[in-house]
Amino acid sequence: MIRDLPWRETRDPWAILVSEVMLQQTQVRRVIPTYERFLAAFPDPATCAEAGPGAVIQHWEGLGYHRRAVALHGAAALIAAEFDGAVPENLADLKRLPGVGDYTARAVMAFAFELDVAVVDTNVARIVARAVAGRSLGAKDVQSLADALVTPGRGWEHNQAMLDFGAMTCASVPRCEGCPLRRSCSWASSGFALPDPAVATAGTARPQARFEGSDRQARGRVLAQARRGPLGARAQRALAEELGDERCDRAIRGLLSDGLLCQNGRELALIS
Repeated sequence: MIRDLPWRETRDPWAILVSEVMLQQTQVRRVIPTYERFLAAFPDPATCAEAGPGAVIQHWEGLGYHRRAVALHGAAALIAAEFDGAVPENLADLKRLPGVGDYTARAVMAFAFELDVAVVDTNVARIVARAVAGRSLGAKDVQSLADALVTPGRGWEHNQAMLDFGAMTCASVPRCEGCPLRRSCSWASSGFALPDPAVATAGTARPQARFEGSDRQARGRVLAQARRGPLGARAQRALAEELGDERCDRAIRGLLSDGLLCQNGRELALIS
């Protein structure tokens, strides 16, 4: 069963690009409300580019990894300047856009332009390693085998089904009982010999570092305050007391380095 998700109701390349950038390292349930608000504010690349990175960061609230917001604004600016406001559809041009790598480029090609390319994320890599190869694979082999599975003319449907099957059935802890691929699955044919082929396969997920108490949490806290207005000396002292001097300082220096904050004298503010 294919999940009912708002970006599956459109073939608008900009909407697809926005969804894919937001889905990088972020759970679907957290993306949906921000995705809908973001597109209401920035319905096309030109609107996003004209708004400036600060406005994009404001509308990114709740997603984390805010460098993606700056990259998406950069992508919108490049699309507006060099592609007449239209998201490109070929791999090379898509990968020129800030924040767009091989996966995101292929996702736009498959889901916006319905091209017959395989979209390989951690879920798909597990399926390929377990069911097709029955062994751990490198990135090139995963992509090559995944591409070979795409039915000509069915790229959109194929990739949506693969992503959902990997997320819900061939998951990190696989649900092999009742799996429709069990009879043809290479790993099942081996008697589920250990180790699991997905474990050492390129592109499969690794446990994420704890968020609570992390520098990521500190960065998010500083940005949350900056969204409300410029941070003067008093606000910065309050953040340092809350987060600890060193962690707060690392967060601020990182946000300045990443172009998310700017400094006017002693005051910090979202980049305009």
